[in-house]
Amino acid sequence: MHVVILGNGIAGITAARTLRKRDASVRITVVSGESDHHFSRPALMYVYMGHMRYRDTVPYEPGFWTKNRIELVRGWVVRIHADAHELEMDGGGRLAYDRLLIATGSVPNRFGWPGQDLDRVHGMYSVQDLLALERATPGIRTGVVVGGGLIGIELAEMLHSRGRHAILLVREDSYWRNVLPREESDMVNRAIRAHGIELRLSTELASIEDDGRGGAGAVQTATGDRIEAQFVGLTAGVRPNTTVVEASGIDIARGVRVDEQLRTSAPDVWAAGDCAHVHPSVGEPFLEQVWYTCRAQGEVAAENLLGGSRAYSRGIWFNSAKFLDIEYQVYGEIPNRPASGVKHLYWEHADGDKALRICTRDGRFIGLQTMGMRYRHRVCEAWIRDGISVDDAIAKLHLADFDPELYRRHAPAIRAGLKEVSA
Repeated sequence: MHVVILGNGIAGITAARTLRKRDASVRITVVSGESDHHFSRPALMYVYMGHMRYRDTVPYEPGFWTKNRIELVRGWVVRIHADAHELEMDGGGRLAYDRLLIATGSVPNRFGWPGQDLDRVHGMYSVQDLLALERATPGIRTGVVVGGGLIGIELAEMLHSRGRHAILLVREDSYWRNVLPREESDMVNRAIRAHGIELRLSTELASIEDDGRGGAGAVQTATGDRIEAQFVGLTAGVRPNTTVVEASGIDIARGVRVDEQLRTSAPDVWAAGDCAHVHPSVGEPFLEQVWYTCRAQGEVAAENLLGGSRAYSRGIWFNSAKFLDIEYQVYGEIPNRPASGVKHLYWEHADGDKALRICTRDGRFIGLQTMGMRYRHRVCEAWIRDGISVDDAIAKLHLADFDPELYRRHAPAIRAGLKEVSA
């Protein structure tokens, strides 16, 4: 049996490794046009900032492909011929498969802004974006970054690290307010400005001006302001990368539509990771995909490609990030707006860069969010899974803290300062 995997991100490569572990005889081919190996995309910022070398992002030894007998095809698929079980390559060749996994990830949103195709206008999502930014940086003074999410703040920090003036345009009235409750969002607003990055809230991009040589020269906002800039970063979210699927006859919703077992509407075709729209019963709409969900989907898809019938389940929600020097973690349910039956308990340190939020329903602990502190994944997940009382969780916070010394220093203030607040 020949299994072809489109994409070498965490979902695709996890599937390839799982296939090889389960079946020594299956032929595995991975098709990738971007790079020879998968990597965590946030690592690109650390390469640019000098904290890592690009070769440090390589997750496996050079002999990985040979050792695991995985064939790597560097190129792009332009069309899936599902009835014929063939892939049409950009060079005109064909690649046959017995079973196919679509793991093409996501692509940055583009909203048809005038000037979005100019030189020195791109996102920060791929290796190619990193190389383009490296080429552009020596010739720019100011970079405008459009988008109030995780990639936007990372790109602004990258430009700032090279001594370029970074301006972050956020459509909402506060940074990442579509995810964070008000207090935490305000905390990140303060951090952005304290680090010397210019933050413009309630500001939308209208167009990008040509500098007369085919490159970015300035941006116009929706309110008529003009900002000179020699680089524009478009980081207004991502969408499922379904381009290769669109003419195939395979069902697409908010991504490639799959059932609980990650099967698509086409025979012998599965999908996993950012490109997949998982069945609603799983409770996982697109944009909740993160590293661990993509990895889990890769494992499930591999087992089912080999004839299994395992259903995918996201499990207890977890995510983490870093806003400049503020670490962020979330476990379980932390609604950013009022939600029926959910109560919020919140504590914030006097220095304004550490906070703890606990959410409860009917007296039970359902979620925890930290800013500027680390908590233990295993402990927080167990509390949510076991449905312990909020009083019990507060009494046991010392078991969750990753840094016992920090907890001892702040424990009295956290216990005394947790107060009920609105979302």
